[in-house]
Amino acid sequence: MNHLLLDQLNQIHKQKLNLPGNVQVKSPGRINLIGEHTDYNDGFVMPAAIDKSIYAVFSKSHTNSYIYALDAEADHTFSVKDTLVPITDGGWKNYVLGVVAQLKDKGLPLGEFSMIFGGDIPIGAGLSSSAALENAVCHGLNELFGLGLTPKEMIVLSQKAEHEFAGVRCGIMDQFASMMGKKDHAFVLDCRSLDHTYFPVLLDTHEFVLYNSNVHHSLASSEYNVRREQCEQGVARLQSQGFAIQTLRDVSQDMLESHKNSFDPLIFKRCLYIVEENRRVNQFAQTMAANNLNEAGDILYQGHQGMKTAYEITCPEIDFMIDFTRELPQVAGARMTGGGFGGCTLNLVKKDYIDTLTADLNQAYQEKFGKNITPIRVTLDNGVETIAS
Repeated sequence: MNHLLLDQLNQIHKQKLNLPGNVQVKSPGRINLIGEHTDYNDGFVMPAAIDKSIYAVFSKSHTNSYIYALDAEADHTFSVKDTLVPITDGGWKNYVLGVVAQLKDKGLPLGEFSMIFGGDIPIGAGLSSSAALENAVCHGLNELFGLGLTPKEMIVLSQKAEHEFAGVRCGIMDQFASMMGKKDHAFVLDCRSLDHTYFPVLLDTHEFVLYNSNVHHSLASSEYNVRREQCEQGVARLQSQGFAIQTLRDVSQDMLESHKNSFDPLIFKRCLYIVEENRRVNQFAQTMAANNLNEAGDILYQGHQGMKTAYEITCPEIDFMIDFTRELPQVAGARMTGGGFGGCTLNLVKKDYIDTLTADLNQAYQEKFGKNITPIRVTLDNGVETIAS
């Protein structure tokens, strides 16, 4: 819990609005251990909420609604009575407005409000600060106005807000992981049924460490949507062959391979990656449960290779970071985590080797790209929660 940040937000709330906040919310980011881009294909993922969060303080307003973003040092005023539409280049404002619009569309008794927020989730690192913000807004307003929404209902509203106001056709994983996280646990999520099974992650000899490449390509959002469209094209191709399927979740590798000649080669590669990645999620969960870290690490490397060559969502900086670890016996495995084209690598490293790896990798990265990596140490934490005043 970042008490200093929360205290700062409360002070700003009192300075700007001359009244105390009524609701305080912590909404975490997430890491995804494995299962990248499978969520919008109704597949399987294995995420966990982390101890880096968006914090927000809410109060009711008797005038217009007011939002202040501490990190951006910017604010926005609007009325919930207005017709809300996405703002061109609106950034963080669209995540907030998108959630408010979804609540309005449900006909819920939403009033004017004030919200002061900030966070300690590294932006652009692939840790889902956007989903954390959406969940913070939805949960905070649910508490403030007694809307009676369940966590799963809020997850769906936050996802829809990102589709319609941020323009990213994301799957459900990010919002679900942020909302439903459990301390010291990851979970396997079935993105179709939303059934999920928690797995304790308490490693004796190793630790998951994130290294931020400090690369954030503008391709990320647009190419994300392109990948989704390519998967849908693959499904349509198989449906035209008479298969009664809904998404790539329903496709076996044998089914795909037997109709390879009817596919555009690029679409086939995209689909094959998703089918294989779904299988990797379940294999990884089993190996982690058995504490077979060497096999688990191999699966991480396999997943990264798939993202690099079949799904083509990595970048030279990320690939360099992964390749650097491959021959190191103290590193069980590594892969890119997040939507792609930058962000972080996830590394399963012996605890007594982390400092050495960080220094050596940073030196090699500086020599190759002229910039530093940023290590991010995280612990697995609970999902969205109201903080007692």
